[in-house]
Amino acid sequence: MTVIDQLGARVFTVKALAEAGVIGPVRPDRLVSMGLALAKWGPTPAAGYRVSALRHPDRVGIIDERGTLTFSEIDRRTNALAHALRGEGVREGDGVAIMCRNHRGFIDATVALSKLGANALYLNTQFAGPQITDVCAREKPVAIVYDEEFAELCAGALEGRKGLVAWGDGENPHGHPLLEDLVAAGDDSALAPPSEKGRVVILTSGTTGAPKGASRKQPDSLAPAASLFSEIPLRARQNTHIAAPLFHSWGFAHFTLAMALGSTLVLRCRWSPEGMLNAVAEHQCTALVVVPVMLQRTLELPEDVVDRYDVSCLRVIAASGSVLPGELALRVMDRFGDVVYNLYGSTEVAWATIATPQDMRAAPGTAGRPPHGTVVRLYDPEGNTVADGETGRIFVGNEMAFEGYTGGGGKEIIDGLLSTGDVGHFDADGRLFVDGRDDEMIVSGGENVFPREVEDLLADHAAVEEAAVLGVADEEFGQRLKAFVVLREGKSADEDELRDYVKANLAGYKVPREVAFLEELPRNATGKVVKRELEDA
Repeated sequence: MTVIDQLGARVFTVKALAEAGVIGPVRPDRLVSMGLALAKWGPTPAAGYRVSALRHPDRVGIIDERGTLTFSEIDRRTNALAHALRGEGVREGDGVAIMCRNHRGFIDATVALSKLGANALYLNTQFAGPQITDVCAREKPVAIVYDEEFAELCAGALEGRKGLVAWGDGENPHGHPLLEDLVAAGDDSALAPPSEKGRVVILTSGTTGAPKGASRKQPDSLAPAASLFSEIPLRARQNTHIAAPLFHSWGFAHFTLAMALGSTLVLRCRWSPEGMLNAVAEHQCTALVVVPVMLQRTLELPEDVVDRYDVSCLRVIAASGSVLPGELALRVMDRFGDVVYNLYGSTEVAWATIATPQDMRAAPGTAGRPPHGTVVRLYDPEGNTVADGETGRIFVGNEMAFEGYTGGGGKEIIDGLLSTGDVGHFDADGRLFVDGRDDEMIVSGGENVFPREVEDLLADHAAVEEAAVLGVADEEFGQRLKAFVVLREGKSADEDELRDYVKANLAGYKVPREVAFLEELPRNATGKVVKRELEDA
């Protein structure tokens, strides 16, 4: 990057941060203290809550079922917890697993580990016991912070490791220390910064195999946050309800963005569509962070239930983590206003593109355009860039790419760009459309077919709530498509009707040979359809 390019990037970052309210007037004494904190800690969770405590000590930073915590209280609590964890034997560079729902304990543990320079490993709350044991055997954390409800699931992984209970009703079958007790008894004085910043390890969704640990270091600057603020109108010192799981890269990303903004996080341990609407209305949240299935479930509520909650305060509904069908995005915007922003990316590449409400109105189903500082290119199987409008493998480059899988290996790299594992195409206006997974393409009778196109079409049918399509073996054609469909409540359709619908809109070789009707599609905690569970259905 040339000197002029570097200067331009810095100007862009400052401008975006100023417009978001991250940069603004501050008392001189506080400004000096904040500058020193950032210089010591860098853009980490440790610095995020320390700076907010200096700038807005009495502002509420977290609202959950146990009440509120100010930024000053969070800073002192995490100091105390960091000292206590050190007393429990956690050292700089050690890994600590966190298996928590969305509540203060997740934040406390994450920030305390950052202050120690320890690494956080986030476990999926839908994991079965053997998965937790296998992941911990591979990643080797020295301790596990877990919610009491997961005690038995974590039992195998806890053998030979320290356990700490983040949230519960006091049952505590293993007798492990409670985070609240450690906080109450701990030394809340400031810690010296570690020699190395802690890392975070976020597990891949595991929809096509065993979940992998994706290691990512803390960013070196606020430039990545600025690139998102330039596309998604998140603003400082407002209330954000993170409904998406914090252990997932999308929920975690908004946790880090909220630190930069000094936002109040509204958290709930248990998700329900009505509970989400209630949280937004009660706390006048201007931003709501979701995975797409949450929007779908919300629109399934009776209209009179939705009408009970005034959510006109929302300026952003930020969705990611799985496919957001164009039809669903339009229905949500028709109901709640043009406030939906859809981010396409992956655990490995972070983000690739962002679709604004205007993008989705103009081109339903689009994944949008790359934000500032991100490059997206499409390549053919031989590694050559594809022509405009043609489908190719999606590769991404930005400052937030992961460092590799903790068990070894990584994603394919071409020209310094990282594979997402998806294929897609750009339209004439430069908007990206994701056509499906690279490994989901099937060859039926010599024709290449991507199930995503058929899934999107079926989802547009008036009687269909959602659909999943996959390839199955076929003696005549090699492979053929099979569709799994969930009908909308009160609607009906049979196999012939849906097959005729696909045939009327797509090429004949894209028509599913079979259509199976299900009550619901199998999904993981982030809303992705787990297709391997459909293979034997």
